[in-house]
Amino acid sequence: MRNNKKWDSPARIFDEYKRGKDFKGSMTERGMYEQNRINERFYIGDQWSGANCGDEKPLVRYNVIKRIGDYKMAMIGSADVAVNYSAEGVPNTKTIRENVQSRRDEIRDSEDAATFMEQQDIPAAEMTGIVMASMSDYFKTTAERVKLNIIKNKALRKAYITGTGVLYTYWDDRVRTGLYADAAHESPVVGDIRCEVLDIENVYFGDPNLDDVQEQPYIIIAQRKSVDEVKRAARRNGRKADVVDAIHPDNETDYMAGNHAEKEPHDAKKVTVLTKLYKEWDNDGKNYTLKAVEAVEGAVIRPAWDMKIRLYPVAKISWEEPANCIYGDSEVTHLIPNQITINRTIVAATQALIRQGMPIMLVNGDVVTQPITNDPGQVIPVYGTVEDMQNAVRYVQSPPFTPQFDNMVNSLIANTLTQSGANDAALGDMRPDNTSAIIAVREAATMPMQLLQNRFYSFIEDVARIWAEFWVSMYGKRMLKIEDENGEWYTPFDGDKYKDLIISARVDVGAAGLWSEIQSRQTLDNMLQAEIIDPIQYLQRLPKGSVPDLGGLLRDYQQRAQTPAPASPESNPTPTTDNGTTIEGTLAQLSPEYQAAMAKMSPEQKSQVLSRLQGMGQFTR
Repeated sequence: MRNNKKWDSPARIFDEYKRGKDFKGSMTERGMYEQNRINERFYIGDQWSGANCGDEKPLVRYNVIKRIGDYKMAMIGSADVAVNYSAEGVPNTKTIRENVQSRRDEIRDSEDAATFMEQQDIPAAEMTGIVMASMSDYFKTTAERVKLNIIKNKALRKAYITGTGVLYTYWDDRVRTGLYADAAHESPVVGDIRCEVLDIENVYFGDPNLDDVQEQPYIIIAQRKSVDEVKRAARRNGRKADVVDAIHPDNETDYMAGNHAEKEPHDAKKVTVLTKLYKEWDNDGKNYTLKAVEAVEGAVIRPAWDMKIRLYPVAKISWEEPANCIYGDSEVTHLIPNQITINRTIVAATQALIRQGMPIMLVNGDVVTQPITNDPGQVIPVYGTVEDMQNAVRYVQSPPFTPQFDNMVNSLIANTLTQSGANDAALGDMRPDNTSAIIAVREAATMPMQLLQNRFYSFIEDVARIWAEFWVSMYGKRMLKIEDENGEWYTPFDGDKYKDLIISARVDVGAAGLWSEIQSRQTLDNMLQAEIIDPIQYLQRLPKGSVPDLGGLLRDYQQRAQTPAPASPESNPTPTTDNGTTIEGTLAQLSPEYQAAMAKMSPEQKSQVLSRLQGMGQFTR
């Protein structure tokens, strides 16, 4: 392997790290590191940091940046997502899908699912369909375990502030699954994936002009770790004593993310650890092995190891995608000038009003000798003539305040929100007098965000493909936990059989937002009223959380529907009149007018009326 030593040598890794820092430092006028720190301060509301304002108070702020960001992140990330896996080159017809569902029901209801699967002669296409369906359900289980909802929101926040959100998935062999490889429960199954949202400042792509993570020659992840922890890791990986002793703390905090990275305690004794992911190609250049190496400057902590997967375990989402650059662009960067103008204008208007209400006081020190507090009702002794008394205290009248300040501030705020796609209807600042109009305006405001939503869904699909790669490559034989409307059950899985498959992931997006929930309810109500769906279908499709213990309610309803009513020979007796004759026979003797009127009555009412008519002799002969 040519140049194999250089790929994982500390000198080469840190040289590539330095080139990555230089590239990021050249981005924007201030460089990525400083610009992202400014963006973070403006987002959280620290918008007067570093401004030379003297004693001018109060420093008012109206944080439009956070309002725009929170609205967009909620609109994009609030929808529930489900992932459906499929294998390329494997048919998935309607018949196969029906057979797959039937097989899965049998697996769920079997006492020993693994033995049941081994005894069945299942066609290859159906077997692949069973595995893909199980992986689709297992995605929900894994998403709950790693708290994907929190992770995706954090990645979106990073993307809004810094331009790029990065999710790193890695294998943790310390995770206990609760499963066992043997019936005696003596061999626990350990190891599973974990996820971490990375700061883009600490992620370095080998080719920053190539906007494709999987085509990168290498990826470097920088972390600050304590020296003691790094030394323990080196010993755990079998490094020699001289390598462990070469690990020393450093002060490389200038290129870490966040405003507090440089405020590292002096006695923290931390060192920068670089994890490099790279592809090691064979001599023909056709196949590669994905490897990783951990190093500090001058020493390797963990020598290069095979990650046993084919995809870089890194997924990214860019808020805006600049041409020929893998690093995204942040909307906050371009909103800051508007934010500064809004804040300065509000402060100027506030100061003008304060000076009009509490003007500057001038005191003649020759005739007023005591301190002036300007408290209401203060008695000021004046020593001198009447003229001295009139000129003892005076107020400096501030120039008249123009209302254009208010107009300018309101117009600037409204235009900034509107141009960013956050109008009054979208933010909920309109009176709900016309629901249809509000929904139409809101939908029009959210349409431009469809491109960003598509990038977000593509990001989730990338995460799903990476997870599937870990499952087929690292799981081996184990049971997958499935949670669905039938409860919680386990299905057998053998990842080694599906390593060579090309697995695709498709995101299915559910309804999001209050208006979508209301519309879903109204549609379901109309369909139930029109008898297009039955009560069970209605309950199953209600928005999540609408009905407490929905599963228990569905089971109770289904049990009642399946339980036949007790049969009784007298359960449906033929209605008769008081003299024992049948209603049908008596009705035939009535005039057409009577028959038409009594057609609208219940059988009991008919019986009572006919008995009275019979006693009155009202029957036709």
